Amino acid sequence: MDRREFSKHMLILGLGARAVHAAETSKVDIHGGDYYEEPAKKLPVRTFDVVVAGAGTAGVVAAIAAARQGAKTALIEVKGYPGGTATEGGTALHSFYNLWKAFPGVPKRQVVRGIPQEIIDRLLKVGGTSGHAEMSEGYNYDSVCTCIDTELYKLTTFEMLVEAGVFVCVNTLLAGAIMDGSRIRGVIAESRSGREAFYAKCFVDCTAYGDLAAFAGAEFTEPNDYPVVNSVGMANVSVEKYYEFLAKHNAVSQLARGLRSGKDDQIVRLDGRTAKLPAGFRDGARKIGMSVVTTTTHDNYFMFIKLNLKLPVSPTNRDEVAKAELELRRRMAKAVELFREYVPGCEKAFMARTSPKLCIRRGRLIACDYDITRDDVLEGHHFDDEVMVYGFHDSAPRLQIKDGGTYGIPYNALRVKGIENLLAAGMMITSNHDAHMSTRNTVCCMGQGQGAGTAAALCAAKNCGTRDLRYRDLRDALIKAGVYLVA
Repeated sequence: MDRREFSKHMLILGLGARAVHAAETSKVDIHGGDYYEEPAKKLPVRTFDVVVAGAGTAGVVAAIAAARQGAKTALIEVKGYPGGTATEGGTALHSFYNLWKAFPGVPKRQVVRGIPQEIIDRLLKVGGTSGHAEMSEGYNYDSVCTCIDTELYKLTTFEMLVEAGVFVCVNTLLAGAIMDGSRIRGVIAESRSGREAFYAKCFVDCTAYGDLAAFAGAEFTEPNDYPVVNSVGMANVSVEKYYEFLAKHNAVSQLARGLRSGKDDQIVRLDGRTAKLPAGFRDGARKIGMSVVTTTTHDNYFMFIKLNLKLPVSPTNRDEVAKAELELRRRMAKAVELFREYVPGCEKAFMARTSPKLCIRRGRLIACDYDITRDDVLEGHHFDDEVMVYGFHDSAPRLQIKDGGTYGIPYNALRVKGIENLLAAGMMITSNHDAHMSTRNTVCCMGQGQGAGTAAALCAAKNCGTRDLRYRDLRDALIKAGVYLVA
């Protein structure tokens, strides 16, 4: 059995190389060979209506949505806080609006609302966002830039989860799935409190890596079609002098002004054309995969400077990721050196924040009942069963949604193929790379989360599978919760 077959076999069983208590190991005969047979153990059981795996960009919204529908909801997250890519790997939240500024005469529309907008409203009250700052340069990429304070985002979403009544399990590893034919009966969670089984009627995979779907035996591939990234927050810098540095070299490609440190009309987003910058900075940035785009909600702080690294294999490979973690941290240190050396106002810059582990743009691609196509996105297709609409593309202006319009995310694109009671939301869906360059973005993931969490709660209440849920009931619930859907 080769490494890939072995890994998949262990995923399906929901097993892993787990340490066992000394009392257990003393009773087990250990023989040579490629496998160790873990001793049977009775696990305590918790029972819920809905279990959401992963408290990232999609998972936070999914869990809040499910709980607000009246479902007894559990959220399992391996880190100690919610937020995911929105707090660790992005530069801003893209995008709540259609790309109206790039198409004169096209009306401005906020197309993602509901819980995602409620998060922004809460952040505005505590100084944790720039608001929806309009782009004055680079608006053919996005019409607005919604910057966030990463730490306040973690706090705000954590509070919203608790207020909604979600049973929040942070510092908890999803360790397996308990299957009954093609239906998930429960999941195994592991923490310092021990191993537990969480039973539920419906499940939502928001792990980004597709862990729950893989544990459940769902069909998946691992395209490895993106670099991984870690980002550094850089303090003791001057946003205005960075703008002047880019402008001096005629390199400004994006600019947005909004709320920063309590003052309006301040620079909150900057990007530059690297090719126009001084050779030492330009070549150094390219060598370490550094993007010169940044956002901020505070004076003297760059919230995100991203460092990219392409792996030879899928980011589910632990050993390659271990090497990447070290290399990315070396690159972050080099990034600070480059800013100190070349950018005025950054002479005493230092690292003030890093992500606890590298971030991905795609891990496992989970097969769902419908696979969103390139034409669906670029031609602005809408569906009879959509749970949200979206209008941003991360490859703009090269690729854009037609005429500054929108396309829909259909409910059947969230239903995991072959599993009766599992939905997927976030970067695990959409096989076509060009389409995925839109659907994987943070605000799209948030909207998918609200759709999936709402659907899961309705399925639990009606005691039905995800394919038996009447779309009219889902649509009515989403509209009542403030989700924007086309007529």
